[in-house]
Amino acid sequence: MAKFFWLTNKKEGVRMTNYINPNKVPKKILYTGEKIPCIGMGTFGSDRYTPQEIADAVAGAIRCGYRLFDCASVYGNEDQIGAIFAKAIADGVVKREDLFITSKVWNNMHGRGDVLLSCAKSLKDLQLDNIDLYFVHWPFPNYHAPGCTVDSRNPDSKPFSVDRFMATWRQMENLVDMGLVRYIGMSNMTIPKLKAVLGLCRIKPAVIEMEIHPSFQQNELYNYCIEHDILPIGYCPIGSPNRPDRDKTETDVIDAELPEVAAVAKAHNVHPAIVCLKWAVQRGQIPIPFSVHEKNYVGNLRCITEDPLTSAEMQSLRSAERGCRLVKGQVFLWPGADSWEDLWDLDGTITK
Repeated sequence: MAKFFWLTNKKEGVRMTNYINPNKVPKKILYTGEKIPCIGMGTFGSDRYTPQEIADAVAGAIRCGYRLFDCASVYGNEDQIGAIFAKAIADGVVKREDLFITSKVWNNMHGRGDVLLSCAKSLKDLQLDNIDLYFVHWPFPNYHAPGCTVDSRNPDSKPFSVDRFMATWRQMENLVDMGLVRYIGMSNMTIPKLKAVLGLCRIKPAVIEMEIHPSFQQNELYNYCIEHDILPIGYCPIGSPNRPDRDKTETDVIDAELPEVAAVAKAHNVHPAIVCLKWAVQRGQIPIPFSVHEKNYVGNLRCITEDPLTSAEMQSLRSAERGCRLVKGQVFLWPGADSWEDLWDLDGTITK
């Protein structure tokens, strides 16, 4: 059971928040043996919230016990979040070595030398000497402007290429050599793409970030990562009800309304979102839920320290799989591609 304390911040007046001892938060293990928190806080909310609102939520999350934060340059808020990190460290709320901070290189920065420039900007914005984990955000340089519509297409977009991807990955490896990042990872990959590139990597990805929630469990990709000693991080862990409108379609499943999830939530007397997070942690991936509301992000962290799901409940939730991908990636399609499914190599081969 997690311990709770009431904290006050004299500089801001009396401000109280639940505190979950970070030492009580279970850990996951990277391939080096390093342990990191089993849950983090996402920071993508630019379609709904201002950068400052998100930064303020990060400040509250640090105070309540979060130690893993998932950032990205394209989210447009790293400079505001960096100010929060710097203040929290300066005020003695947390030590830098206790934080595990990730960021990502965006699609328009895959060119030669651009990965270093992107990383340097994130380091400056986040006010860090190094980033703990740096991702290739998407496995191709198919740029789209933030906030674009689902029908937007860039005529310069291209299908996945092993040569292009590995040119980007070599730059990522150089960041490790330079001491600017400690680990590197991949995001939005498929098994065919991983099979094509893993054998070429000098430094293996420590983590693969992918969409995972009860209605989209990605069992094959998840198991492939585990078999290769790569830790999965799952975004959209509760079905991302506040995801951008461009990512919503009429056939989408609402995870919180799934009967399998609802039954477990009723048994534990909790919100269905809590069940999604408990399931994620107990299954093995690191969920990165996002909320600007204190009661939500405190509850998200607290729930994985108490009242675990039973093995029977975990088994029941396996049947919640509906094959419902929410972040389809339509805006990344290249000229000649048939549909968003071409991004995900559904037939087991890399779509050209």
